[in-house]
Amino acid sequence: MNQKKMEKNRLLQLEINLWKLLALTLLENSKGTGNRIRVLWHSSQLSKLQEISLRNCVVNCAGEKGEIATTCPNIREIDLSKNLLSSWDEVIHIADQLKHLEVLDLSENKLKFPSGSPSLSGTLSALKVLVLSRTGITWAEVLSCASGWPVLEELYLQSNNIFISERPTDVLQMVKLLDLSSNQLIDEHQLFLIAYLPRLEQLILSDIGISSIHFPDAGIGCKTSMFPSLQYLVVNDNQISQWSFINELDKLQSLHSLSCLRNPLTEGNKEAQTKRQFIIARIGQLKTLNKCKILPDERRGAELDYQRAFGNEWRKAGGHQNPDKNRPNKEFLAAHPRYQLLCLKYGAPEDGELKIQQPSVLKNQLLTLKIKYPNQDDRKIIEKQLPDSMTIQKVKGLLSRLLKVPVSELLLSYESTKVSCQPKHKVKISFPQYDMLLKNMQYCLITKLRQYIFFLLLTYLKKSNLLFGEYI
Repeated sequence: MNQKKMEKNRLLQLEINLWKLLALTLLENSKGTGNRIRVLWHSSQLSKLQEISLRNCVVNCAGEKGEIATTCPNIREIDLSKNLLSSWDEVIHIADQLKHLEVLDLSENKLKFPSGSPSLSGTLSALKVLVLSRTGITWAEVLSCASGWPVLEELYLQSNNIFISERPTDVLQMVKLLDLSSNQLIDEHQLFLIAYLPRLEQLILSDIGISSIHFPDAGIGCKTSMFPSLQYLVVNDNQISQWSFINELDKLQSLHSLSCLRNPLTEGNKEAQTKRQFIIARIGQLKTLNKCKILPDERRGAELDYQRAFGNEWRKAGGHQNPDKNRPNKEFLAAHPRYQLLCLKYGAPEDGELKIQQPSVLKNQLLTLKIKYPNQDDRKIIEKQLPDSMTIQKVKGLLSRLLKVPVSELLLSYESTKVSCQPKHKVKISFPQYDMLLKNMQYCLITKLRQYIFFLLLTYLKKSNLLFGEYI
């Protein structure tokens, strides 16, 4: 009995999914000029639709006046990305019929925006999320149209060659998330123009080419008045190479989360953990770094290691265990703004704790690699010492010459003696051509699955007498 009930529920869910799929799939050409959205579905079902994706569906206009409002008035989220919409006015004609619209994605439409204030300023009065990536919009056009987004909370402006030319005064005051990624014209001085958005909590600045930042209103150990609500900052894929950039971020009064991947300062696997510790130690209020939570024990260990790592430099600059004599020079305080605070927190480092910098010796950078044949215990194990910077591809080249085996026929696995699990930890190293073959197989399977689902959909609709006209 339960099995029959489960089967019935499954079929019911399948029917619901088919209804949804129909709204996203069936398009026809209407009479007159242009391709207009026309969904062949029972109106009572469409009226309940709240989310719809029409990405890459050749949409270029709103259609007949009032048709969208009559057919699907309750839509809250719509994806119109990668279509043929050419003007902001046409977007307004669509959105004006969707009074509950909260999320709108217009990315990859080459839109023409009005030069003056929009005539229908209240059209997007309920909109909370707007995606305008790769639309060619300028900062002046953003500010011009923004009066029509009074409750907007998230604004995505990726890849628009934006140059921030003026400060938003009476607009964008409710924005909590702003994505300016891949706008290479932006520099630190332009960022100061958006520094006083009162509710801005998340700022995404990936791939804008920024290398430095300085908050002139805050001295060493002080907090800036800029970005008062900023909690989450992303600066991935930039040109950050100096620790002074990280030091400045400690001046942000609300910053709790930072993502700083793929920068010259953090590149490479060597000393990656040490760099993470130094970032944690330099930004006192940070709770998450590169999407990894910072636990209290990690923070304590990072700050103590940082304190010891620069203890000798602190001593030479005038630091002392005696608080009355502890007066490091300005250069040291500028390079390590939190060091004195850490001395108050944990005490000044003792002589025995200070790390002595060891010269870089090649033998200290070598790893011992034991090479053996699986399932061939009689073969002698080969032992080689290799630099820790050597890549897998170079190891394969070395083994190819050593074993007289073509690289394409090598299949490697790695066994670590440090992992205490059974069986031994193994990492399979595959080849590019195998990976490409796997991707192609996945693509074919997904394509066939989509075709099969669409076939089931059409069969279902024909049997239900819900498909008519040229689709029969």
